[in-house]
Amino acid sequence: MRSACLIFNPVAGQSDPEQDLLTIQTLLEPEIDLDIRLTTPDVDAGQLAHEAVARGVHMIIASGGDGTLSAAAEALVGTNIPLGVISRGTANAFASALEIPDTIEAACQTILTGRMRVVDTARCNGKPMVLLAGVGFEAEMVEKADREAKNRLGMLAYILAGVKQLREFETFEAKIETDEKVITVTAGAVTIANAAPPTSILAQGPAGIIYDDGLLDLTVVAPENRTGAIASAYHLFQSAFRGDAAERDDIGYLRARRIKVTADPPQKVVLDGEIIGTTPIDVECIPGGLTILVPMTQEVQPLEKLQGLPELSIESKSEFVLE
Repeated sequence: MRSACLIFNPVAGQSDPEQDLLTIQTLLEPEIDLDIRLTTPDVDAGQLAHEAVARGVHMIIASGGDGTLSAAAEALVGTNIPLGVISRGTANAFASALEIPDTIEAACQTILTGRMRVVDTARCNGKPMVLLAGVGFEAEMVEKADREAKNRLGMLAYILAGVKQLREFETFEAKIETDEKVITVTAGAVTIANAAPPTSILAQGPAGIIYDDGLLDLTVVAPENRTGAIASAYHLFQSAFRGDAAERDDIGYLRARRIKVTADPPQKVVLDGEIIGTTPIDVECIPGGLTILVPMTQEVQPLEKLQGLPELSIESKSEFVLE
């Protein structure tokens, strides 16, 4: 029987944590020997994961919101110990970005029957980053969506917080430095992504966020006013779900291994769903840093491809019977 440390955040999401934990145990314990550890206000997922690694654990399963999953993942960077993910947060961006199911039943099935995939991680001011760091608008929006609102309204809490933040929309002077260039711009939002689902629209400047290319994806949204901010956000929403790169003059993007951002005045920073302070930030990609369990998908190969051959003629034999 396999063994794993299950790190469980009892205050994540809106469901009954006792029932959630019981469901996870019912699904996994017939095949996996679970060492269950609960996070507390004093002991977070990162500490529990580091302790599990020190004990020589074979696998870590993290269950909670994006902050819990990111903290647990950081302890596994460079270890080759696989991470299983059971998302129970408000946004569940971690699972969505890595194409992991966000229901307990499907997530447990992925842990039992999935495959291991190596993906990039990053560090932001020395802290672990699996998803993204947001400067400006996104950080202000996340801060306005407090825990009580998220517990009561779920994802709607973020939408309402975004609408409220638009009323207070302000720009700032941003200095963005990569290994190759220094960019100075007046912006409303700067987002640095390692991985991000389409719903994280302020990260969607490039045509798709690639989470195993050894690079970070930077998106700069620089509207002149509130109307421009609404228009650029809507454009990013559309382009993200089409898989296209943004095509507005007030949206810029690039890819780089390391990105530093300073702002005047200093701006709040959100890291993997949690406010961590203010700028400046220094983000560096860690290529192939994390091994994660993802669904076992099988590419369906086409049975035939004949169209396009020169002087092609195809006749149906359905009327004939072979003897």
